[in-house]
Amino acid sequence: MKTQFKNYMSLTKKEWNGMVVLLVLIALVLAAPCAYQRFHKDNTINVTEFNAAVAQLNKANPQANQLSDGGKAQNVALFKFNPNTSTVADWQKLGLTAKQAAIIKNYTTKGGRFRKAEDLQKIYGLTKVDYARLAPFIIIAEEKAADNVVVELNSADSAKLTIVEGIGPGFAKRIIYYRERLGGFVSKEQLREVYGLDELKYDEIKAQLKVDASRIRRININTITFDKLRLMPYLDYKQVNAIIEYRKQHGNYASIADIENIAIIDDGILRKIEPYLVFK
Repeated sequence: MKTQFKNYMSLTKKEWNGMVVLLVLIALVLAAPCAYQRFHKDNTINVTEFNAAVAQLNKANPQANQLSDGGKAQNVALFKFNPNTSTVADWQKLGLTAKQAAIIKNYTTKGGRFRKAEDLQKIYGLTKVDYARLAPFIIIAEEKAADNVVVELNSADSAKLTIVEGIGPGFAKRIIYYRERLGGFVSKEQLREVYGLDELKYDEIKAQLKVDASRIRRININTITFDKLRLMPYLDYKQVNAIIEYRKQHGNYASIADIENIAIIDDGILRKIEPYLVFK
């Protein structure tokens, strides 16, 4: 037993040399960090020299550091401005990003107004830091009350419509487009049908508008073609087709009562289209 154990634990000369080499390698690996720290010293940065180098670089290329922090200008020129009339370029000069400037311009283009400096805080994406920096430079000229401004809807061009407080170029364009399809407005309430013009917006602008219904463009229901009648917002494709086909089968319409015979046109539709129809 003792002899077997001795034979099992004994090492050859080759195995002994290998173990010695392995132990030496382990010792060297463990000692390496200590030796590196003793013989190698990190060079410290001279902050004064570093700042001087940066200043010299900026002087040589002043545009290199104009934009950082997500596209926001670092070298800004603060000046007095009216947020209702400032352009995208103005907002960027004041230090806002292109995205922030676009959001504000989109707001004013759609008829939004800043009546006091604090209203700027309501803009999505504008931080409290941005507002605090800009607030001392905001100038909003006193605007006369809009009570005396009354614009006639059926004759006004887009420039005239933007006089109305609450209607910007965007809404003016939509109103005119809808007016052309409709043939004119019979009442102010039809503005609610304009895309994007909700009840709140309507309540804001209705007192500044009037309608001359005599200016509407009427349709001769007995001669109009399918393609032109298709432009009428109150009629869908099937209803327009039914009106044309009924005329072909039964002859010209004598009155609105004849259109009542078309099953897919109900009383609500008839009331809407009647002011626009003539029977000749």
